[in-house]
Amino acid sequence: MKAATPQGCTNLKLKQASRLVARHYDACLAPTGLLKTQYSLLSFVVKMGPVRCTDLAAALQLDASTTTRNLRPLAARGLLQVSTGEDGRSRLVQATAAGAALRGQAQKAWKRAQLALNEQLGAARVAALHELLDGCITDLSRTGSTP
Repeated sequence: MKAATPQGCTNLKLKQASRLVARHYDACLAPTGLLKTQYSLLSFVVKMGPVRCTDLAAALQLDASTTTRNLRPLAARGLLQVSTGEDGRSRLVQATAAGAALRGQAQKAWKRAQLALNEQLGAARVAALHELLDGCITDLSRTGSTP
């Protein structure tokens, strides 16, 4: 049997799917006042905190400057506290009580978004997609995405 040949641009297909899924999550999270990216960041800080910005960036697979930029609106809203780290050059991030409380509310909205997506696409299909994406992320992380 001949192996399947991919048709079209993988990047385009991933971007299209990502935009549709992003809109879905943003719509479900809208009542909390958080965007999906802010919810993810807040969740990581709640789970990891207090955490150094560089460790947070690594966990999110973002560069440090993007992570720092994304922290600012949450800190300005009083949801995160950013303080000086041990050596004076690093920064520690932790959720405030208000941040942890909002994350709890947003987690319920996220759960509704996930269940609705599972319903629309089928739970088995979503599980298969997660497995496929996890494998791709592992392979691309190990080898790098450049030729």
